[in-house]
Amino acid sequence: MNKSELVETLSIKNNLTYKKSEQIVNLIFDAMSQALIDNDRIEIRGFGSFMVKEYKAYMGRNPKTGEIIQVNEKKLPFFKVGKELRERVDS
Repeated sequence: MNKSELVETLSIKNNLTYKKSEQIVNLIFDAMSQALIDNDRIEIRGFGSFMVKEYKAYMGRNPKTGEIIQVNEKKLPFFKVGKELRERVDS
């Protein structure tokens, strides 16, 4: 499912206009994005949690040339699936 399919499903199941559903989905995604930018953790019970993982700088290797390069530290979003969702998918 992609974003437009999510908007369409929300619109149909809740008898909303497509535009209103799109605003709701954008509001949720914007709030979640801002929380991660602020280094907050997002937990949705029964679904999972989103957090930002920080990785330290390290020496890496360019796979094409084999040259050793410096890889800078970085922050990446990480999703951990919740127990309930894991069990529903597995059954």
